[in-house]
Amino acid sequence: MIAKLKRREFITLLSGAAAAWPLAARAQQPSMPVIGFLNSASPEPYARMVAAFRQGLNEKGYVAGQSVAIEYRWAEGRYDRVPEMAGELVRRQVAVIAATGTPAMLAAKAATTAIPIVFTTGTDPVQLGVVTSLNRPGGNVTGVTTLNVEVAPKRLELARELIPGTSTVAVLINRTNPETELRIMQTAASALGLQLHVLDASTEHDFDTIFAALHQTPARVLVIAGADPFLISRSEQLAELTVRHAVPAIFQFREFVAAGGLISYGGSVTDAYRQAGIYAGRILKGEKPGELPVQQATKVELFVNLKTARTLGLTVPTALLVRADEVIE
Repeated sequence: MIAKLKRREFITLLSGAAAAWPLAARAQQPSMPVIGFLNSASPEPYARMVAAFRQGLNEKGYVAGQSVAIEYRWAEGRYDRVPEMAGELVRRQVAVIAATGTPAMLAAKAATTAIPIVFTTGTDPVQLGVVTSLNRPGGNVTGVTTLNVEVAPKRLELARELIPGTSTVAVLINRTNPETELRIMQTAASALGLQLHVLDASTEHDFDTIFAALHQTPARVLVIAGADPFLISRSEQLAELTVRHAVPAIFQFREFVAAGGLISYGGSVTDAYRQAGIYAGRILKGEKPGELPVQQATKVELFVNLKTARTLGLTVPTALLVRADEVIE
């Protein structure tokens, strides 16, 4: 009987030790690095961009949830919340901050000079004082720019090509954004002999008022500012409104066209996010952000929704269709 009890105690002790071994092994393993992903918009419209960022990480050997953790902070279009969220990530002591979009980039830059920052932006980071130069950014910041602001004048050209003879183009911006492409479009409009009718929306409540009043203006086509995360996050809603109010519209992102918007034209944002993911991976491996040149995603994409064109009673010029990367029938 005593022998049986001793044997039973030994088996219990052995089982407990075996269960503890994996825990001890895990305790000895280094914890995964954490990337703080900061964006001023909402997550749903950015699913494709987040996937591209993670693809870039994968290319440098980091798999989310396995060898790196990603903590997301989405401001849901509330730009006033972005600095607070940047501060949260700094206090969390993440290894890298992926500051995606201009508001996130500026907030992260203001929040820390120690934690590496990788940004994506459609604006000039040198002009905004985020980096010293594109070739040698210096400090703790580097990132990727998209051809967005630079191609804003091209959207005006597309508007005139789409509606021959038009003299006024409506432009939808968000004035709470610290940087929009409005100034560039104003210069381009002057060169093209166009007048701009500027509309401002910083909340969803502004949309109904704007679209209801749009038909009272001389503008026959709408160009939506492509550098604003709030407007980007409302791509599907804006597409639905442009169709409902029979307004030919041009935006930057494929999501807008896929949701029923007429045309999108701009730099490939997914390419920029993939490159940002690569940079985040390189920094995790020990490279210094200040020595990584700011990259420019140079790919430009044109998408056309021909079904929407027919609904609006428009004939899209053949020359424009031939240039399109994708035509949605």
